[in-house]
Amino acid sequence: MTADPVAIARDLVRCRSITPDEGGALAYLQKVLAKAGFTVHRPIFAEPGTAPVENLYARIGGKKTNLVFAGHTDVVPPGDEAMWRHPPFAGEIAGEKLYGRGAVDMKGGIACFVAAALDYLGANGGAPKNGSISFLITGDEESVAVNGTVKLLQWAAERGEMFDHCILGEPSNVETIGDTIRAGRRGSLNGTLIVTGRQGHVAYPHRADNPIRGLVTLIAALQAPLDEGSAEFDPSNLEFTSVDVGNPTVNLIPGEARARFNIRYNDRHSQASLKALIERRAHAAGGRVHHRFEWLPSNADVFVTKPGPFTDLAIAAIAEVTGRKPKLSTSGGTSDARFIKNYCPVFEFGLVGQTMHAVDECAPVADLVTLTAIYRRMIEKYFA
Repeated sequence: MTADPVAIARDLVRCRSITPDEGGALAYLQKVLAKAGFTVHRPIFAEPGTAPVENLYARIGGKKTNLVFAGHTDVVPPGDEAMWRHPPFAGEIAGEKLYGRGAVDMKGGIACFVAAALDYLGANGGAPKNGSISFLITGDEESVAVNGTVKLLQWAAERGEMFDHCILGEPSNVETIGDTIRAGRRGSLNGTLIVTGRQGHVAYPHRADNPIRGLVTLIAALQAPLDEGSAEFDPSNLEFTSVDVGNPTVNLIPGEARARFNIRYNDRHSQASLKALIERRAHAAGGRVHHRFEWLPSNADVFVTKPGPFTDLAIAAIAEVTGRKPKLSTSGGTSDARFIKNYCPVFEFGLVGQTMHAVDECAPVADLVTLTAIYRRMIEKYFA
């Protein structure tokens, strides 16, 4: 390889790029890519109530077929840094592992696809044979995700940039490199169930209406299975994450009780149909319970990239490098693929995700080398 993914990953980890701070990570990538001949842009997006976010878009090659690699350089906070055996932003290598916040999620993945692209360009006269290679990198994935990929895609489209296929370098693998491609994700929807009663003294319950009783009844009803899954997805599930009464007094029946919940839903639902289903269930089970729902806006819709030539190419490349045939999976949380899928087919393939967001997050050096070889083979096959 003409570029070292371990060195790139180490340098990126050393950038303290906690959302929304760029921390030097995008500046580093700009320097590396510009030196290789990429045209690099660094748009900044903001809106009221949110911090401005720096992003990066780079492209090389003037032909229409455009393969884009996507990812994020922002990371979650490391927590108590004294709990780390290796400082979270030192980029130390010990025991054949690179330690640091973002080593897996997902500076390591970015380092691998940058190194793979540079190696491919070096072997092909400095430009893709039959198209273009692009990088779509944001600094806003780990937070509210409003000033990152979603706006960067809009910005690119307004400039006439077209994407044919996208590989998102999120840590997709479960146990070992090559076992899983994330070809889709369930949608995510947050809401709050609010039950209203009548405040009163606990010694005179007939004069009050305890909302906690009704809340318990509705929670039980809403946790029943939402569906049995679909061809590509696991069953949808609703999980309550907090119950809040806000009552510091033990001899007072409260006037209101709330419960927050999250739903991860499959392709048998839309957000509108899902809200209607939940509200029907609550009405049927609640009887005379006075309740209402507050729904939070969501940009995390369900999506799936169907098996076809693009996924076949990826599976073949992985098999040639590792000898493994990956599973096409739709499990896990959300990612920026939920925005990218509106512009082109996308799948996620990156490092093993077992230590992401954990103390002593780390990526084996061997995995960084293997992932780079897989990306390199994918690029070669794509432009063959």
